[in-house]
Amino acid sequence: MRSVNGEQRHVDLNADLGEEITDDAALLAVVTSANVACGYHAGTPETMRLVCAEAVLRGATIGAQVSYLDRANFGRVALDVPADLLREQVADQVGVLSSIAGSEGTAVTYVKPHGALYNRVVDDAVQARAVLDGSGDLPVLGLPGGVLLELAAADGRTTWREGFPDRGYAPDGRLVPRGQPGALVEGAEEVARRAVELAPDVDSVCVHGDSPSAVDAARAVRRALEAAGYSLRGLAQIR
Repeated sequence: MRSVNGEQRHVDLNADLGEEITDDAALLAVVTSANVACGYHAGTPETMRLVCAEAVLRGATIGAQVSYLDRANFGRVALDVPADLLREQVADQVGVLSSIAGSEGTAVTYVKPHGALYNRVVDDAVQARAVLDGSGDLPVLGLPGGVLLELAAADGRTTWREGFPDRGYAPDGRLVPRGQPGALVEGAEEVARRAVELAPDVDSVCVHGDSPSAVDAARAVRRALEAAGYSLRGLAQIR
């Protein structure tokens, strides 16, 4: 969250799109930033193109959601990928999405890891460095307190802190692993309540796009944030 003159409060609302699961167009009518699947855990060139085109119409910011090459497990299994290979894979994903975004009149504005890679780079400096080196100088969206954001900030890159109102947190600030009790928060209104709690400490709140109730949750989160006095802006407009 960023404030202007200590008064106006701004926050971004992002969702994972292009995963061929939810209603991307409906989500883009609500969120202000789109984490676009780049083909490694989900997505195709056509889904990327459709999301980018709709994002242009809606004024949403586009980010590259980079992942392990693991469509079978939706990118949710940690893999010991050599750093050089991971760097090349990240660069490939960013490059593909950047080309498609450019053809639709927009651009990739940030990078965000997906799934197991997201959690891995919170603590794994080697894989975090590979993600950073593969993504050029793009701003980075990630979990507060993680090594990925620390390394990015040390490189002079813009960093944005992210909160998950639909996920449970462990006492150390990490996300409770999927499959464990308390990992998922149920109910759109509860997710919305938690979003308002998280907003003062982050730049962006995320509603996962692979849930059947993703659109309803995103709408509830947006209503709650606006009722709490937040102006929603895409990451490209938050500095």
